[in-house]
Amino acid sequence: MVNRVAALVGKGKIEMTVGPVPEPKADEVLIKVRHCGVCGSDVHNFLEGRTGKRVISYPFVLGHEFAGDVVALGADVTNVQVGDRVCVEPGAACGHCEYCRIGRYNLCEHMRFLSAYPNVGSMQDYVVFPARNCFKLPDNLDTIDGAMIEPLAVGLHAANRGNVKWGDTVLIIGSGCIGIMTVLACKAKNATNIIAVDVFDNRLAKAKELGATATINSRTEDVAARVAELTGGRLADVVFECAGRPETFNMACDAVRPGGAIVTEGNISEPLQMNHVLINMKEIDIKCMFRYVNVYPVALRLISSGEINIKGLQPKIFPFDKTPEAFDCAINDGKSVLKCVLEM
Repeated sequence: MVNRVAALVGKGKIEMTVGPVPEPKADEVLIKVRHCGVCGSDVHNFLEGRTGKRVISYPFVLGHEFAGDVVALGADVTNVQVGDRVCVEPGAACGHCEYCRIGRYNLCEHMRFLSAYPNVGSMQDYVVFPARNCFKLPDNLDTIDGAMIEPLAVGLHAANRGNVKWGDTVLIIGSGCIGIMTVLACKAKNATNIIAVDVFDNRLAKAKELGATATINSRTEDVAARVAELTGGRLADVVFECAGRPETFNMACDAVRPGGAIVTEGNISEPLQMNHVLINMKEIDIKCMFRYVNVYPVALRLISSGEINIKGLQPKIFPFDKTPEAFDCAINDGKSVLKCVLEM
Protein backbone atom coordinates (compact mmCIF):
# COMPACT_ATOMS: atom_id res chain seq x y z
CA MET A 1 0.00 0.00 0.00
CA VAL A 2 1.15 3.50 -0.87
CA ASN A 3 0.10 6.38 1.35
CA ARG A 4 -0.07 9.58 -0.67
CA VAL A 5 -0.04 12.67 1.52
CA ALA A 6 -0.99 16.29 0.81
CA ALA A 7 1.69 17.92 2.98
CA LEU A 8 1.41 21.53 4.08
CA VAL A 9 5.07 22.60 3.82
CA GLY A 10 4.68 26.34 4.41
CA LYS A 11 2.12 29.12 4.43
CA GLY A 12 0.01 28.72 1.32
CA LYS A 13 2.03 25.79 -0.02
CA ILE A 14 1.00 22.13 -0.29
CA GLU A 15 3.17 19.43 -1.86
CA MET A 16 2.06 15.90 -2.76
CA THR A 17 4.35 13.43 -1.02
CA VAL A 18 4.37 9.82 0.17
CA GLY A 19 4.41 8.71 3.80
CA PRO A 20 4.24 5.47 5.78
CA VAL A 21 0.96 3.61 6.15
CA PRO A 22 0.02 3.91 9.84
CA GLU A 23 -0.76 0.81 11.91
CA PRO A 24 -3.88 0.68 14.11
CA LYS A 25 -3.61 0.20 17.86
CA ALA A 26 -5.87 -2.27 19.64
CA ASP A 27 -8.87 0.10 19.72
CA GLU A 28 -8.27 1.67 16.31
CA VAL A 29 -9.04 0.98 12.66
CA LEU A 30 -7.11 1.72 9.50
CA ILE A 31 -9.26 3.59 7.00
CA LYS A 32 -8.67 4.02 3.28
CA VAL A 33 -9.87 7.59 2.77
CA ARG A 34 -12.17 7.98 -0.24
CA HIS A 35 -13.32 11.59 0.11
CA CYS A 36 -12.16 14.49 2.27
CA GLY A 37 -13.68 17.96 2.43
CA VAL A 38 -11.76 21.23 2.59
CA CYS A 39 -12.97 23.04 5.71
CA GLY A 40 -12.75 26.74 6.46
CA SER A 41 -10.35 25.89 9.29
CA ASP A 42 -8.15 24.06 6.77
CA VAL A 43 -8.07 27.21 4.66
CA HIS A 44 -7.18 29.31 7.71
CA ASN A 45 -4.32 26.97 8.65
CA PHE A 46 -3.19 26.85 5.02
CA LEU A 47 -2.98 30.64 4.81
CA GLU A 48 -1.91 31.56 8.35
CA GLY A 49 0.00 28.53 9.61
CA ARG A 50 -1.75 28.70 12.95
CA THR A 51 -5.08 28.50 14.76
CA GLY A 52 -5.14 30.83 17.73
CA LYS A 53 -2.10 30.00 19.87
CA ARG A 54 -1.37 26.78 17.98
CA VAL A 55 1.45 27.50 15.54
CA ILE A 56 2.01 24.77 12.97
CA SER A 57 5.43 23.17 12.57
CA TYR A 58 5.90 22.05 8.95
CA PRO A 59 5.33 19.67 7.29
CA PHE A 60 1.77 19.08 8.49
CA VAL A 61 -1.35 17.34 7.18
CA LEU A 62 -4.73 19.09 7.12
CA GLY A 63 -8.25 17.65 6.79
CA HIS A 64 -10.88 16.20 9.11
CA GLU A 65 -14.10 15.93 7.05
CA PHE A 66 -13.71 12.44 5.61
CA ALA A 67 -15.17 9.05 4.89
CA GLY A 68 -13.71 5.82 3.52
CA ASP A 69 -13.34 2.06 3.82
CA VAL A 70 -12.16 0.09 6.85
CA VAL A 71 -9.16 -1.97 5.69
CA ALA A 72 -7.67 -3.22 8.98
CA LEU A 73 -8.78 -3.64 12.60
CA GLY A 74 -7.05 -3.37 15.93
CA ALA A 75 -7.23 -6.45 18.14
CA ASP A 76 -10.06 -5.13 20.34
CA VAL A 77 -12.36 -3.65 17.67
CA THR A 78 -15.86 -5.15 17.41
CA ASN A 79 -18.18 -2.37 16.17
CA VAL A 80 -16.98 -2.35 12.55
CA GLN A 81 -15.54 -4.87 10.11
CA VAL A 82 -13.07 -4.79 7.26
CA GLY A 83 -14.94 -3.59 4.19
CA ASP A 84 -17.36 -1.33 6.05
CA ARG A 85 -17.80 2.13 4.60
CA VAL A 86 -17.62 4.66 7.42
CA CYS A 87 -17.65 8.35 8.19
CA VAL A 88 -15.53 9.46 11.10
CA GLU A 89 -16.19 11.93 13.90
CA PRO A 90 -12.71 13.49 13.94
CA GLY A 91 -12.46 14.39 17.63
CA ALA A 92 -11.29 11.61 19.97
CA ALA A 93 -12.17 12.65 23.52
CA CYS A 94 -10.53 11.12 26.58
CA GLY A 95 -13.80 9.90 28.10
CA HIS A 96 -12.60 10.61 31.66
CA CYS A 97 -12.43 14.37 32.25
CA GLU A 98 -15.24 16.43 33.77
CA TYR A 99 -16.63 17.49 30.39
CA CYS A 100 -16.64 13.98 28.96
CA ARG A 101 -18.43 12.69 32.05
CA ILE A 102 -21.24 15.25 31.72
CA GLY A 103 -21.72 14.51 28.01
CA ARG A 104 -20.06 17.67 26.63
CA TYR A 105 -17.07 15.83 25.21
CA ASN A 106 -16.53 18.55 22.59
CA LEU A 107 -15.00 20.51 25.48
CA CYS A 108 -12.69 17.64 26.50
CA GLU A 109 -9.46 18.85 28.08
CA HIS A 110 -7.50 16.17 26.24
CA MET A 111 -9.28 16.17 22.87
CA ARG A 112 -7.34 14.74 19.92
CA PHE A 113 -8.91 16.41 16.91
CA LEU A 114 -7.65 15.60 13.43
CA SER A 115 -5.83 18.53 11.75
CA ALA A 116 -5.77 20.55 14.99
CA TYR A 117 -2.00 20.83 15.41
CA PRO A 118 -0.14 18.66 16.34
CA ASN A 119 -2.70 15.99 15.32
CA VAL A 120 -2.16 15.21 11.63
CA GLY A 121 -5.28 15.21 9.48
CA SER A 122 -7.01 13.13 6.84
CA MET A 123 -5.66 14.57 3.57
CA GLN A 124 -3.83 11.32 2.94
CA ASP A 125 -4.76 7.90 1.63
CA TYR A 126 -4.71 6.11 4.99
CA VAL A 127 -5.74 7.23 8.48
CA VAL A 128 -5.91 5.40 11.81
CA PHE A 129 -8.45 6.49 14.39
CA PRO A 130 -10.40 5.02 17.31
CA ALA A 131 -13.11 2.63 16.15
CA ARG A 132 -15.63 4.23 18.52
CA ASN A 133 -15.53 7.35 16.31
CA CYS A 134 -16.47 5.40 13.17
CA PHE A 135 -20.07 5.28 11.95
CA LYS A 136 -21.22 2.89 9.24
CA LEU A 137 -22.69 4.58 6.21
CA PRO A 138 -26.20 3.44 5.26
CA ASP A 139 -26.42 1.73 1.86
CA ASN A 140 -28.05 4.75 0.23
CA LEU A 141 -25.19 7.11 1.15
CA ASP A 142 -21.82 7.32 -0.61
CA THR A 143 -18.52 8.50 0.80
CA ILE A 144 -19.04 12.00 -0.62
CA ASP A 145 -22.14 12.17 1.59
CA GLY A 146 -20.04 10.74 4.41
CA ALA A 147 -17.49 13.54 4.09
CA MET A 148 -20.31 16.09 4.39
CA ILE A 149 -21.51 14.72 7.75
CA GLU A 150 -18.93 16.75 9.69
CA PRO A 151 -20.05 20.22 8.54
CA LEU A 152 -23.69 19.12 8.91
CA ALA A 153 -22.87 18.20 12.51
CA VAL A 154 -21.90 21.83 13.09
CA GLY A 155 -25.29 23.00 11.82
CA LEU A 156 -27.17 20.44 13.91
CA HIS A 157 -25.27 21.37 17.06
CA ALA A 158 -26.00 25.05 16.39
CA ALA A 159 -29.71 24.32 16.03
CA ASN A 160 -29.59 22.39 19.30
CA ARG A 161 -27.78 25.26 21.04
CA GLY A 162 -30.48 27.63 19.78
CA ASN A 163 -33.28 25.30 20.93
CA VAL A 164 -34.94 25.67 17.54
CA LYS A 165 -38.51 24.38 17.45
CA TRP A 166 -41.78 24.51 15.55
CA GLY A 167 -43.12 28.05 15.34
CA ASP A 168 -39.71 29.73 15.47
CA THR A 169 -38.46 32.34 13.06
CA VAL A 170 -34.73 31.83 12.60
CA LEU A 171 -32.30 34.15 10.85
CA ILE A 172 -29.08 32.72 9.42
CA ILE A 173 -26.45 35.34 8.64
CA GLY A 174 -23.92 33.98 6.15
CA SER A 175 -24.99 31.40 3.56
CA GLY A 176 -21.72 29.62 2.92
CA CYS A 177 -21.36 25.90 3.64
CA ILE A 178 -21.97 26.18 7.40
CA GLY A 179 -24.85 28.61 6.91
CA ILE A 180 -26.51 26.25 4.43
CA MET A 181 -25.98 23.33 6.83
CA THR A 182 -27.74 25.42 9.48
CA VAL A 183 -30.64 26.03 7.09
CA LEU A 184 -30.93 22.25 6.64
CA ALA A 185 -30.71 21.66 10.40
CA CYS A 186 -33.37 24.25 11.24
CA LYS A 187 -35.66 22.85 8.56
CA ALA A 188 -35.22 19.36 10.07
CA LYS A 189 -36.16 20.81 13.49
CA ASN A 190 -39.36 22.25 11.99
CA ALA A 191 -38.59 25.95 12.27
CA THR A 192 -41.55 27.76 10.72
CA ASN A 193 -39.68 30.65 9.09
CA ILE A 194 -36.07 30.35 7.94
CA ILE A 195 -34.52 33.58 6.68
CA ALA A 196 -31.09 33.40 5.03
CA VAL A 197 -28.74 36.38 4.64
CA ASP A 198 -25.75 36.80 2.36
CA VAL A 199 -24.19 39.26 -0.09
CA PHE A 200 -24.18 36.80 -3.01
CA ASP A 201 -27.47 36.09 -4.80
CA ASN A 202 -26.38 32.62 -5.95
CA ARG A 203 -25.79 31.55 -2.35
CA LEU A 204 -29.20 32.92 -1.39
CA ALA A 205 -30.76 30.97 -4.25
CA LYS A 206 -29.16 27.77 -2.93
CA ALA A 207 -30.43 28.55 0.58
CA LYS A 208 -33.95 29.01 -0.81
CA GLU A 209 -33.67 25.77 -2.78
CA LEU A 210 -32.68 23.83 0.34
CA GLY A 211 -35.25 25.17 2.79
CA ALA A 212 -35.06 28.92 3.46
CA THR A 213 -38.50 30.54 3.34
CA ALA A 214 -37.08 34.00 2.63
CA THR A 215 -33.72 35.54 1.75
CA ILE A 216 -32.09 38.94 2.27
CA ASN A 217 -29.15 40.38 0.38
CA SER A 218 -27.43 42.48 3.05
CA ARG A 219 -25.54 44.40 0.40
CA THR A 220 -28.75 46.00 -0.82
CA GLU A 221 -31.21 45.68 2.09
CA ASP A 222 -31.33 46.67 5.76
CA VAL A 223 -31.46 43.25 7.41
CA ALA A 224 -33.20 44.20 10.67
CA ALA A 225 -35.79 46.29 8.84
CA ARG A 226 -36.51 43.49 6.39
CA VAL A 227 -36.79 40.90 9.20
CA ALA A 228 -39.21 43.22 11.01
CA GLU A 229 -41.26 43.46 7.81
CA LEU A 230 -41.31 39.67 7.39
CA THR A 231 -42.32 39.04 11.02
CA GLY A 232 -44.84 41.81 11.59
CA GLY A 233 -42.34 43.69 13.73
CA ARG A 234 -41.54 40.77 16.04
CA LEU A 235 -38.01 40.06 14.69
CA ALA A 236 -36.23 36.68 14.85
CA ASP A 237 -36.47 34.21 17.72
CA VAL A 238 -33.01 32.82 17.03
CA VAL A 239 -30.18 34.31 14.97
CA PHE A 240 -27.23 32.24 13.78
CA GLU A 241 -24.11 34.29 13.11
CA CYS A 242 -22.21 32.22 10.54
CA ALA A 243 -20.06 34.87 8.86
CA GLY A 244 -17.59 35.52 11.67
CA ARG A 245 -17.50 39.29 11.26
CA PRO A 246 -17.96 42.06 13.85
CA GLU A 247 -20.55 43.78 11.68
CA THR A 248 -22.62 40.61 11.27
CA PHE A 249 -22.65 40.02 15.03
CA ASN A 250 -24.05 43.50 15.54
CA MET A 251 -26.49 42.84 12.70
CA ALA A 252 -27.66 39.82 14.70
CA CYS A 253 -28.22 41.98 17.79
CA ASP A 254 -30.39 44.35 15.77
CA ALA A 255 -32.43 41.57 14.16
CA VAL A 256 -33.16 39.34 17.17
CA ARG A 257 -36.34 39.89 19.20
CA PRO A 258 -36.28 40.86 22.89
CA GLY A 259 -35.66 37.67 24.85
CA GLY A 260 -34.32 35.91 21.76
CA ALA A 261 -31.01 34.12 21.23
CA ILE A 262 -27.92 34.55 19.11
CA VAL A 263 -25.80 31.46 18.34
CA THR A 264 -22.22 32.31 17.38
CA GLU A 265 -21.15 29.75 14.78
CA GLY A 266 -18.61 31.99 13.07
CA ASN A 267 -15.28 32.68 14.74
CA ILE A 268 -14.78 36.44 14.99
CA SER A 269 -11.01 36.94 15.15
CA GLU A 270 -11.08 40.74 14.94
CA PRO A 271 -11.79 43.08 17.87
CA LEU A 272 -15.53 43.32 18.47
CA GLN A 273 -17.35 46.39 19.75
CA MET A 274 -20.78 45.39 21.05
CA ASN A 275 -23.74 47.56 21.97
CA HIS A 276 -24.04 46.26 25.53
CA VAL A 277 -26.96 48.55 26.29
CA LEU A 278 -28.95 47.05 23.41
CA ILE A 279 -27.99 43.50 24.37
CA ASN A 280 -29.00 44.07 28.00
CA MET A 281 -32.21 45.93 27.24
CA LYS A 282 -33.32 43.20 24.83
CA GLU A 283 -32.07 40.53 27.29
CA ILE A 284 -30.47 38.62 24.45
CA ASP A 285 -29.12 35.14 25.19
CA ILE A 286 -25.74 34.83 23.47
CA LYS A 287 -24.92 31.16 23.01
CA CYS A 288 -21.43 30.20 21.94
CA MET A 289 -20.60 26.83 20.41
CA PHE A 290 -17.54 24.73 19.74
CA ARG A 291 -17.65 22.03 17.07
CA TYR A 292 -20.48 19.61 18.00
CA VAL A 293 -21.49 16.86 20.38
CA ASN A 294 -23.70 13.75 20.15
CA VAL A 295 -25.08 14.49 16.66
CA TYR A 296 -23.35 12.11 14.21
CA PRO A 297 -25.91 9.27 14.52
CA VAL A 298 -28.77 11.77 14.14
CA ALA A 299 -27.10 13.33 11.08
CA LEU A 300 -26.81 9.94 9.40
CA ARG A 301 -30.46 9.10 10.08
CA LEU A 302 -31.68 12.46 8.79
CA ILE A 303 -29.74 12.15 5.54
CA SER A 304 -30.52 8.48 4.98
CA SER A 305 -34.26 9.08 5.53
CA GLY A 306 -34.30 11.98 3.10
CA GLU A 307 -35.25 14.56 5.74
CA ILE A 308 -32.03 16.40 4.92
CA ASN A 309 -30.91 16.76 1.30
CA ILE A 310 -27.14 16.79 1.66
CA LYS A 311 -26.62 16.12 -2.05
CA GLY A 312 -28.21 19.47 -2.79
CA LEU A 313 -25.01 21.26 -1.80
CA GLN A 314 -23.35 19.83 -4.94
CA PRO A 315 -19.73 19.99 -3.78
CA LYS A 316 -16.99 20.46 -6.35
CA ILE A 317 -14.86 17.31 -6.54
CA PHE A 318 -11.09 17.45 -7.09
CA PRO A 319 -8.74 14.49 -7.71
CA PHE A 320 -6.40 14.09 -4.75
CA ASP A 321 -3.36 15.11 -6.77
CA LYS A 322 -5.10 18.44 -7.42
CA THR A 323 -5.24 19.36 -3.72
CA PRO A 324 -3.48 22.73 -4.26
CA GLU A 325 -6.13 23.61 -6.86
CA ALA A 326 -8.88 22.64 -4.41
CA PHE A 327 -7.50 25.10 -1.86
CA ASP A 328 -7.24 27.80 -4.51
CA CYS A 329 -10.91 27.20 -5.36
CA ALA A 330 -11.95 27.27 -1.69
CA ILE A 331 -10.13 30.57 -1.21
CA ASN A 332 -11.01 32.38 -4.43
CA ASP A 333 -14.28 30.84 -5.70
CA GLY A 334 -16.33 30.89 -2.50
CA LYS A 335 -18.99 32.95 -4.27
CA SER A 336 -19.85 30.10 -6.63
CA VAL A 337 -18.59 26.95 -4.83
CA LEU A 338 -19.99 26.03 -1.40
CA LYS A 339 -17.70 23.08 -0.71
CA CYS A 340 -14.58 21.57 -2.24
CA VAL A 341 -14.03 17.84 -1.72
CA LEU A 342 -10.95 15.74 -2.50
CA GLU A 343 -11.39 12.32 -4.09
CA MET A 344 -8.70 9.79 -3.28
